[in-house]
Amino acid sequence: MHPAPRALRRAAAAVTVALLATAVGCAPQPEEPAAGHTCEKGKLATRTSGKLTIATDEPAYEPWFKDDAPASGKGFESAVAYAVARQLGYGKDKVIWQTVPFNKAFAPGEKTFDLDINQVSISDERKKAVDFSSGYYDVRQAVVALKGSKAAKAKSVADLKDVKLGAQVGTTSLDYIDDVVRPTRAAAVFGKNDQAKSALRNGQVDAIVVDLPTAFYITGAEITDATIVGQFENQGGTPEQFGLVLDKGSALTSCVSRAVDTLREDGTLARIEQQWLSDAVDAPVLK
Repeated sequence: MHPAPRALRRAAAAVTVALLATAVGCAPQPEEPAAGHTCEKGKLATRTSGKLTIATDEPAYEPWFKDDAPASGKGFESAVAYAVARQLGYGKDKVIWQTVPFNKAFAPGEKTFDLDINQVSISDERKKAVDFSSGYYDVRQAVVALKGSKAAKAKSVADLKDVKLGAQVGTTSLDYIDDVVRPTRAAAVFGKNDQAKSALRNGQVDAIVVDLPTAFYITGAEITDATIVGQFENQGGTPEQFGLVLDKGSALTSCVSRAVDTLREDGTLARIEQQWLSDAVDAPVLK
């Protein structure tokens, strides 16, 4: 993959910092640590004593991770993961990375990781099976189509009803197709975003739905003959947020939420967003 154009990164501040301001009021409030557990730095009840195990999917896509290398510290989520780890008292040499498929991260059952970072949106349904930290990023979903196509000319949600749309399985992107667009044809469902992008290139779908930063990266660096048709409004008046995933009832949940809250309040999350995310322009809102 090639780096996103410099202009994309410079304009990130305009969108992402504004979203962060909203996040302060909307982030879930951390609970008190469970009885017998504290948030003493470097001494948490982790799966491996003295180390923090962090999971994500493979491949790890840009702009969230650079060059499919989660352990590098490069890319938005890699940088956030290490910032959270440091806040918890674990340096880079104390972090263990693990590969866990996207859907498995929030499926019921005991986890093999301490926390997972993989663009997982916080939802009441997912909270039945796992814990979430406070939100570390406010996100909107966006539609990407090839330039000059019928889908690229859509100006509203209604204009997308007869469009063949696609998205990755288990994502809120797919939920937006099913629940907001409600197209006349069933959405094409893909196991990975790479498969969705290939389907767009090959004309198997007219457009795909992804989160907004990914949409800017796709159109700016991967499929340069594609365009962002627009972004969806947030549903229900509360911003969609990505959260760190933890085991249901984890003793670490409140500690991790406090770490995220501190990083938001001291401006660290905003600085990481400005460095790594590529919200280049104000994508039109589809209503």
